[in-house]
Parts: sequence; C-alpha cells; structure tokens
Amino acid sequence: MIRFLLRRFATMAVTLVIISALVFFIIKLPPGDFLTNQIAELRAQGESASIAKAEFLIKQYGLDRPAWEQYLVWIGVMPGPNGFSGLLQGDWGWSFEYDKPVTEVLGDALWLTLLVNLAVVIFIHLVSIPIAIYSATRQYSLGDYIATFIGYIGLATPSFLLALILLYYANRWFDVSIGGLYDAKFAGQPWTWEKVRSLLSHLVVPTLVIGLGGTAAMIRRMRANLLDELGKQYYVTAKAKGLAPRTALLKYPFRMSLNPFIADIGNLLPHLISGSVLVSLVLSLPTVGPILLSALKSQDQFLAGFILMFVAVLTVVGMLISDLLLAWLDPRIRLGGRR
Repeated sequence: MIRFLLRRFATMAVTLVIISALVFFIIKLPPGDFLTNQIAELRAQGESASIAKAEFLIKQYGLDRPAWEQYLVWIGVMPGPNGFSGLLQGDWGWSFEYDKPVTEVLGDALWLTLLVNLAVVIFIHLVSIPIAIYSATRQYSLGDYIATFIGYIGLATPSFLLALILLYYANRWFDVSIGGLYDAKFAGQPWTWEKVRSLLSHLVVPTLVIGLGGTAAMIRRMRANLLDELGKQYYVTAKAKGLAPRTALLKYPFRMSLNPFIADIGNLLPHLISGSVLVSLVLSLPTVGPILLSALKSQDQFLAGFILMFVAVLTVVGMLISDLLLAWLDPRIRLGGRR
C-alpha cells in the first residue's frame, strides 16, 4: 500500500506540473493581457496616472519577462521581483481585474461553492439511490414507470431554464426573491447565526435546481447497473441459501452497482468548483464559476490560473480517493492487485 501511494503521489506531482504548464500557456495564447489591454485603453483616454500604475504592476509581477520565466515565477520555482513567491509558497497572485489579491477576490466564494455543490451531491445520492433500488427491484411496475418518466423530464430540463422559471413564479406568486445565498442585508457582514440560517434557507433552491439533472441521470444509471447485477448467479445463489432478500440485495448487487459511481469521484470533485456556472449566473450565486468566466474573458491570468489549478488538484485527489475506495469496496479489485 505504501509503495502504491508513493507511486501515485509521484504521478500526481508530474501530472500537476504538466497541467500547470498547459493552463498557464493556454491562458497566455490570446494576444496581450489584462494590463497591456488596459494601458492601450488608458492611453486613448489620456490618463497618465493610471498608466503608470499599470506599468508598475507589469514590473512588479514580471509580466515583461519571457513567458517561460513568468511560468516558473508563477509556480514558485524561480525568484521574481519579490523573491520566491508563487503557488508553492502559498501566494495565489494578484487579480488585475479586481485590483486585489486573489485570496481576497475568492474570499467566501471558494467555500460557498464547495458548500453549494456538496449539498447538491448529498441531495442527488439521498434521492436517487432509494428510487433506483425501488425501480430496479420492481421492474415494469407503476412505480418504475413513474420514476422513468420523472428521470426523462429531469434529463430534458436545462438547469438554467428551471432556475429562470422558479425566479419568475416565486416573485409573481409569493413576491419573494430566491436569488443569492443569503438576504441582501447580510452582504459584507460577519457570519452570525442569523446569516447562517439565511444561507441554509437560500440553499434549498440552488440544490434543487442544480441537482435535478444529476438525480435523474443517477437514477437511470443505478437502475441499469442493479438490473444487470440482479440477474447474476451469485445473487441467485445467495437467495437460494436462505439469505434475506434485502440483505442479499444490499450486500452484493448494490455494492457492485456502486463501482461506476465510485470511479466517478475523480470527475465529481472538480465539478464542485467548475459546475453550474449558468445556474450561478441566473440565481446570482456568489460562487467561483462566474468569477472564473469573468477572469477568462478579461485575461486575468493569475485569478483564472489559480482557479483552474485548484480544479486540477481536486481532479487528481479525486482519482486517488476513487481508487482507494474501489479497492475497499470491491474484493475483486483488491485481490486482483495482489496477484
């Protein structure tokens, strides 16, 4: 196990280095950057003071250096104007669009994004797994047909469209606004129990809107996996030996049907950050998605680069977690590795 973990950590490090290079140089591909574009606009307007500040920032963050030197300074393996100060040293960089450090720009947005999408993941699993088990064990029953119909509706309904519908009818019928993650009066205020209660109450609608499509998809996949496992000999043998049907179902077919979902954890963790950008825009959610979209459009390279690297870290960590959970869940994988 220790040898496996060491080998995986080495692979993860190499993968992150490659991803960091791709992220940085792809962001640099469009001509110019935020500051040079801003300087061109300011010169057209004749604002010399602002031009001097922008040129100072170019020198301060080494943007006048070659791209490969900028990359090495960004990740923290080459000294910049401030010495070794990059991602490896915990310096996330400066957001030129917001004119403040990346840490301040993200602020609460990072953990609020994790909170919203973690609530979505919990909602999807709590709702879809019982429905999928019921639907698979009662194939072609009325309940199965209803679950299938609801699944098709959920898959066919765009999340942003559902968000727009809820926004309109909540305002028209109940005269309430469901946008944001807390009441407007709590914006910029320190966290109190009242603000936490407001957050929890506002969390319901985003969770429902974002989770509907994922719930429908998981119901269909789980039902198909269970139906495949229920027809196998080991399940028939377990029931023939007198094992209670519910125990036999949960101990064998249910565990095996979870394998694809455990393997998807590597894709699930980055989705906690980058998913549901359109819904966040429609519902005015203070999450990372809209910030990333704005940073990419304005070529705010340090802000966009850090968010994309954070997503990459979540991806490789998720892959490691999924491999470990698969080995624990499925004896065939664990024993196969020993051979």
